[in-house]
Amino acid sequence: MTSSQGPSAAVPVSPVVGEPRVTDRNELPDRVWTVPNALSVLRLLGVPLFLWLLLGPHEDGWAVAVLMVSGVTDWADGKLARVLGQSSRLGALLDPAADRLYIIATLIAFVLRDVVPLWVVVVLVGREVVLGVMLLVLRHYRYEPLQVHYLGKAATFNLLYAFPLLLLADDATGAWLAWVQPAAWAFTIWGGALYVLSGLFYVVQVAGIVRAERTGTPGGTRPGAGAEARPAP
Repeated sequence: MTSSQGPSAAVPVSPVVGEPRVTDRNELPDRVWTVPNALSVLRLLGVPLFLWLLLGPHEDGWAVAVLMVSGVTDWADGKLARVLGQSSRLGALLDPAADRLYIIATLIAFVLRDVVPLWVVVVLVGREVVLGVMLLVLRHYRYEPLQVHYLGKAATFNLLYAFPLLLLADDATGAWLAWVQPAAWAFTIWGGALYVLSGLFYVVQVAGIVRAERTGTPGGTRPGAGAEARPAP
């Protein structure tokens, strides 16, 4: 499974048996001015607006609206990239970057507003720290970042539903609270579990690449390798 603006074709097998191997991003067109990229930039610009609405005037309704627009554009940029044939190298990077920024920014804001407990933030942000270390390992071996796993996209989907529901639950009372709070935490728990699980898969894939490199049977895609990927073992 590729990122939403990546290629839709099946990907080769990595050194980790059964796991998808990175597709060379250099194979994607080097385009900037596309509709999907514009939607991804719009999502990125929404992050500081969302934080200001949540932490400044406490306009939770407008903050929820920004999150909803972010969720719609997250789906639309990938769909349009495939329909319009506008997949691009930049889009393959912008899409997951926007997802991560929204998740981290939202969690930090929620802790400051006492919407979620600190342990939720520690678990999810800790996952991002581990993935950051994995990216440094890949760079050390001159590999491209791995493609977004489908579990990561499913986790993001759940969390982008959980966040507005958590905001609504924070101000809810009575019968509304009895409905929205369980739904909010269900999405949070499922999304958090999938988020951590996708991170573990990423670590396993990186470990497989490192093991293959050390045994002299490399597999994956290095920058500048062109359209020809190195053969899997």
